[in-house]
This record gives sequence, structure tokens and C-alpha cells, in this order.
Amino acid sequence: MVRVPLTPEERQRGERFGVLLRQARGERSMVEVAAAAGLSAETLRKIETGRAPTPAFFTVAALAAALNLSLDELAAACAEGPQATEFRQAG
Repeated sequence: MVRVPLTPEERQRGERFGVLLRQARGERSMVEVAAAAGLSAETLRKIETGRAPTPAFFTVAALAAALNLSLDELAAACAEGPQATEFRQAG
């Protein structure tokens, strides 16, 4: 199966998502958050650095749960553009 290359916008959205995750993770270690989400630390590292810009839905949902974020909140912040890097966790 041939995978269609990502557009620049999709790559940028993946980078924004990674920034949001790093900010939401705060002082928690990557290993701790990855374990809470049922992922490997390497998978989380790839997502946070934008090397895996389109993670599967269930991966995103697991990360949102581990970080106490809503999926709506994540989707809106990633769609906003560069200003989304100023993400603040509700609560």
C-alpha cells in the first residue's frame, strides 16, 4: 500500500499537536505519560517531535485521557494555527 505524502499543513498540525502535548505534560516524564496512555516512550517522543504527525485516533484519545485533556480541546487547539502553542490546560 502506498501512503500519500502529507501536506505542509498536515505536518504543521502534527508539530502543533506535539507542542501541545509537551506543554500539557509539564513536569511529568515522557515515560510516565506514555505508560499512562499505554504507549511506548519512543512513540510519544515521535509524536511530540512531529516525526509522527498523524497518530491514530485511539493513540490521541489515550494521550488526552492520560493528560486530562478533552479531545475537543485538542482538536480546536491544533486547528488554530501558530497561536495554539500558547495552549493552557483547563483545570
